[in-house]
Amino acid sequence: MSIIAEHGQLLLILACLFGFFMAWGVGANDVANAMGTSVGAKALTIKQAILIAIVFEFCGAYLAGGEVTETIRKGIINPEYIADSPDLLVFGMLASLLAAGIWLFVASMMGWPVSTTHSIVGALVGFAAVGIDTDAVAWGKVGQIVASWVVSPVLAGTLSFGLFLSAQRFILNAPDPFAAAKKYIPYYLFLVGFIIAMVTMTKGLKHIGLGLNFKECIILSVGIGILVSGVGQLFLRRIKDVTAGDGRSRFASVESMFAVLMVFTACAMAFAHGSNDVANAIGPVAAIVSVIQSGGEIGAKSGLPSWVLLIGAGGIVFGLATYGFKVIATIGTKITELTPSRGFAAELGAASTVVLASGSGLPISTTHTLVGAVLGVGLARGIAALNLSVIRNIFMSWIITLPAGAGLSIVFFFIFKAIFS
Repeated sequence: MSIIAEHGQLLLILACLFGFFMAWGVGANDVANAMGTSVGAKALTIKQAILIAIVFEFCGAYLAGGEVTETIRKGIINPEYIADSPDLLVFGMLASLLAAGIWLFVASMMGWPVSTTHSIVGALVGFAAVGIDTDAVAWGKVGQIVASWVVSPVLAGTLSFGLFLSAQRFILNAPDPFAAAKKYIPYYLFLVGFIIAMVTMTKGLKHIGLGLNFKECIILSVGIGILVSGVGQLFLRRIKDVTAGDGRSRFASVESMFAVLMVFTACAMAFAHGSNDVANAIGPVAAIVSVIQSGGEIGAKSGLPSWVLLIGAGGIVFGLATYGFKVIATIGTKITELTPSRGFAAELGAASTVVLASGSGLPISTTHTLVGAVLGVGLARGIAALNLSVIRNIFMSWIITLPAGAGLSIVFFFIFKAIFS
């Protein structure tokens, strides 16, 4: 308790700095999962993707990020084991933020698309198991999170596989693909608008003081879906059918329509990514703030301060703007060749998975989700459409991330403990 009272202000400053650094890593590395497919499919330029992501990543992080933050903050470590030693929790959270931030910095420099969720959960488990007690880790909760790393790519892959097959069935394989696109794409637009509205209404607006019941959320989301569909149709009308007599020309026109659709799915995916992955940066910060403001009390119920969400959202945007371009430019082209129709299916499938996870409070990996979605789209065209060597390297980087986060966290935990104790 005396350490908290004596060094509380310094520890709080360090928490904010390390949290912002971690959020920078989320923006620099993980945001490629939101925008890489759009760039890879040539639906957006890198500059356009970054501008869109800055707006929607920030909104997702600030409006809908609180639900997942609660899971990271309270679900991994059993507070009973550190009830009498709040300083250990603070040191551990600081160590976790710094460890995960450094690993993301290294991965971003190397161009590896790693999981920020893996990084922070591995760091939390590392310091808690070694620095406190192996029983201090809520292994059941960790097991659920690990299971979600398998479930999320499978679910996203299945959704994306189905979406792409539906696009093939109703549009690409139709006798007149352009006319079919004009007919069916507004329904896909409605789906995008409905998904992004539902997660905002049900989970996001409570953070700004506006509460709606579920039925009201559905009604408003349907209205927003109709609005998005209407706006999208205005853009679609500008696209003219190219009837040069060969199928490729007509498919080029159809793909142009899917490119318009991808702008909307990119917005949804960026919002979904921000809402889910902001917890990786601000969950530990929120825990430190709670302990220090309560004078060393652990487990006290306290609302998530808005300024903590702002630190996470701002860090994500800064990381995206300063270094996000590197991973964005590569992830969209390495796993499989993407066209706007394939990219749309991958993005919408991934966005649907991430917003469902954010709404249920389960901190899934956006990296796993989007890679699973892109794999699903690739498998719809056959195994030969996938770059298996790149997929193998991505899987290896995922495996390395957990022990890297845990190892660094253990080292930093004992360093902080030695400095302040």
